[in-house]
Amino acid sequence: MKYFDRVQAHTAECVNQRIQEQAEHRIIEAAIDSKARLSERIRNLENEWDIDRLLEMNASAIAFSGVAFGLLVNRKFFAIPCFILPFLFLYATKGWCPPIPILRRLGIRTRHEIDDEKFALKALRGDFDDLDDDAIPASHRGHHVWEAVTN
Repeated sequence: MKYFDRVQAHTAECVNQRIQEQAEHRIIEAAIDSKARLSERIRNLENEWDIDRLLEMNASAIAFSGVAFGLLVNRKFFAIPCFILPFLFLYATKGWCPPIPILRRLGIRTRHEIDDEKFALKALRGDFDDLDDDAIPASHRGHHVWEAVTN
């Protein structure tokens, strides 16, 4: 399997594979959907939070809470941002931090993985003229589109 980003490279192969297989399955099922339904699926993908956004939001919320509790309740809460912020630094420099394996096993995807599915749906919807799929039976169209987008 090829990796497009550091999160995938630092994720267990079985987890990457499961995420890919789930996306491929959704594309294969979507091959028979109407253009309106495909557009709805694309909108949902555009609103899906990727792992970067989720990590940044969670880390900032936890660090801010630690600062607020440190100021208002007890200074010991200042230890929370001191614990969380190095995770963000590690993630920014290495593409990995301790929550990554948990989030990936929960199915949180990278932006690239979300975009793969989105572009495959757009291809199914007919947005790209480059894909010559007239000779492909409808039952294989979803798989063909997924392969074209991810390879």
